[in-house]
Amino acid sequence: MLRIVAGLAFLQHGLMKIFQFPAAAMDGPLPPIMLAAGWLEIVGAALLILGLLTRPTAFVLSGMMAVAYWMVHGAKGPYPALNGGEPALLFCFIFLFLACAGPGAWSVDGMRKK
Repeated sequence: MLRIVAGLAFLQHGLMKIFQFPAAAMDGPLPPIMLAAGWLEIVGAALLILGLLTRPTAFVLSGMMAVAYWMVHGAKGPYPALNGGEPALLFCFIFLFLACAGPGAWSVDGMRKK
């Protein structure tokens, strides 16, 4: 359940960046790093929701969120509650957990093993 819910929540961030749905993430054109992040969020979230290639996908997304935290939020101060970095921090460690724990029973990866 954690993998599916985290994937659905993460998907929203990519959809906002790339398709401005349900709202635009930023005004104007996105810088290339934000476009790359948006596509990683969409594709990675879809793979996590399905439970396909879960471990490598979660590992890449965990690293992406660690970089995002330090580039965007860490520069604003050391406390996640004050620098707005709590979601990035939580996603980073949820994805790291999924990379270690695997996809679980309700996954394409789990069905392929049977």
